[in-house]
Amino acid sequence: MIEATYNPITARAMRLSLIIGFVMLVLKMGAYLLTGSAAILGDAAESIVHVVAVMFASYSLWLSAQPADQNHPYGHSKIAFLSTGVEGGLIIIAAVYIIYESLRRWSEGLTVANLDQGVILTAITILINGALGGYLIYTGRRQDSLIVISNGKHVLTDGWTSLGALLGLGLMHVTGQPWWDPVCGLLMAANILISGYSLIRRSVTGLMDEASPELAQALDAALVRETLAHGISFHALRHRDAGQVHYVDVHFLFPDDIFLRDAHRIATEIEWAVEQSVKTPVHLTTHLECVGDHDELHPGDRRR
Repeated sequence: MIEATYNPITARAMRLSLIIGFVMLVLKMGAYLLTGSAAILGDAAESIVHVVAVMFASYSLWLSAQPADQNHPYGHSKIAFLSTGVEGGLIIIAAVYIIYESLRRWSEGLTVANLDQGVILTAITILINGALGGYLIYTGRRQDSLIVISNGKHVLTDGWTSLGALLGLGLMHVTGQPWWDPVCGLLMAANILISGYSLIRRSVTGLMDEASPELAQALDAALVRETLAHGISFHALRHRDAGQVHYVDVHFLFPDDIFLRDAHRIATEIEWAVEQSVKTPVHLTTHLECVGDHDELHPGDRRR
């Protein structure tokens, strides 16, 4: 079974994200109650979605750190892709609501009040979300945590939404035209739709085990170097992303007269060397074969 590890750094980052998410929601609802702005209402709605997404992401981070068991011998780290898909789906739901609310307010011609107070509160949320989003993405990349990276991108999306609301309020203040508010709401919705789609795309590629071209190139180069150094060859290289680690399997072709003990030692040395030479965390499993009877034992093997 594969062992999971609890990472206090990513856990702390997610707790901070959840706490600040609630604070942002309070500030944005206050700004909406003061102004009645469609853009700010959409911004607040996105924050509600964000808080729900952070709760699920926090649970996913905890679950991914649980050790492998009889029902999940490879561990639980693939929950990261489901978490990313949930974040993307919730972002898209928020965007659809913003579009609906912006069009409704545009058609009804509603006005906005207390612009100064609304601008101040919205500007505060932008600064906080910008700092938090940058911190989460930085931490997620340093700790190789897709869950934390996805949450950081969601936080930055929340910041872009707030910036759009602030822009709408600013243009209304300068021009005196209330339609700037719903227009900026629609622009915000378009921006976060793109962000939501990218997260769902990342989720699907992970759940469908789409191979990473960069990792494939790095693994191939490392295996060519190590197998040549030991006088053997390899084939049937495969790998898939499990969230916290990439599982890799490959076949080694040995001379017919080699002892199993020696072949196993060489394979183990190569496994260790390859795992240490690539930047991505990988777990390499090898299958040992002999050159002489390989084709006889594996006729029509498409992986050769």
